[in-house]
Amino acid sequence: MRNGTILAGLAGLTLLAACGGPEAILPGERMGLREVLTTEGAADPYRYAETENQSLPAALPAAQRNAQWAQSPVTQALRTTHADLSLPVAPLWSANIGDGDGRKVRLNVDPVTDGRAIYTMSSDFTVTATTPDGAQAWSHSVVPPRDGARQAQGGGLAVADGVLYVSSGFGVLTALDASSGAPIWRQELDATATGAPTVSGGLVYVTSGDNIAWAIETGNGRVRWQFDGAAGDVNNVAGAPAPALGGDRVIFSFGAGTMQSTFQQGGLSLWSADLAGRRTGRALSTVDDISGDPLIAGETVYAGSHSGRFAAFDLYSGERRWTVPMGAFDMPWAAGGSVYVVSDLHELVRIDAETGERIWAVELPGWVESRRPMRRRDRAYANHGPILVGGHLAVASSDGLIRFFRPSDGALAGSVEVPGGATTRPIVANGTLYVVSKRGRLHAFR
Repeated sequence: MRNGTILAGLAGLTLLAACGGPEAILPGERMGLREVLTTEGAADPYRYAETENQSLPAALPAAQRNAQWAQSPVTQALRTTHADLSLPVAPLWSANIGDGDGRKVRLNVDPVTDGRAIYTMSSDFTVTATTPDGAQAWSHSVVPPRDGARQAQGGGLAVADGVLYVSSGFGVLTALDASSGAPIWRQELDATATGAPTVSGGLVYVTSGDNIAWAIETGNGRVRWQFDGAAGDVNNVAGAPAPALGGDRVIFSFGAGTMQSTFQQGGLSLWSADLAGRRTGRALSTVDDISGDPLIAGETVYAGSHSGRFAAFDLYSGERRWTVPMGAFDMPWAAGGSVYVVSDLHELVRIDAETGERIWAVELPGWVESRRPMRRRDRAYANHGPILVGGHLAVASSDGLIRFFRPSDGALAGSVEVPGGATTRPIVANGTLYVVSKRGRLHAFR
């Protein structure tokens, strides 16, 4: 017993002596813990090879004067690939749409328009119709009677044939009269529906719970078919991609990083594909949700994951055409033989649509270092887009600017301020650009 006490005392003295000695300084470069979150950090073996940006002509389709932006543009038949917009733009008006971002809630529902009104949904689930001159036509709350507005988050909008379809984090799909806001029908879903619906051929397609696919009849709200996708994953981002339609099939994407192709009318499964793989050395790569919404262009589906992969698939067979070591934080945009996407490193990247080779990449607002790192976390900006308008790529950022880039070389061509910062993708109709700010306001630019 005594020997044990002596040994313990000697060990304690040894530790104290070690604490009082000089600190060993290891050789090598010193890097901050946060540097891996920026584009200037250590070399990443899963990042594109460091090549110089190229300036190549962009064979853009002619700009079209579109009257509507009625649904998510993931579906080619419902998308204006190149909307007409005269640049530079200036603020036209702004209108209140309800609550904006808060400490525990985010306003992340993209606006839509049928030309008669611009439809929005605030973070407190108030759906508002605003006329093209900025006046409020009507507003309607879709919060269920026994729930509170702060008990859910997210949703989506789509308008077709005079009906506005609203999905919500409360797990309800609601059909409203687009001219008055009066409810037509509502359908309970099995779980939260945080993504935008897609409407075509008498059916509304929507995803709930990040793993259940639905096809609901537009006339009466009855379920035509549904199926469970890949098993759910708790490591997901807010919001779900809208189902994309191509030919006779619909592409759903789920929180586990899986895409599923089915027939539109019967729901028969055709193929599935995983966006497997992740960028090493980054905690954010553990989130394997599909955050780069699957977008259909021709016979190809482009999609990206939050964890660090972006790929092209054959629409009809599901065969993978190429994969690049880069994630996507928002929906890509395909035009003129190129794909443009906001990467997981806060870059706007142009990719060759046939080969997946990088043509150029330009930095976007990313991480902001805290002045008091021991007390505050770093802040991050969100970049929404891009969309192709007026011969330029528009990206709306939460730092307070909409930026316009040249598709040929990625050069910044101009910008316009969004007070409070953007919180949704921009849309364009009748030569006017609309975007929602974090303060809960719809801004119009022309």
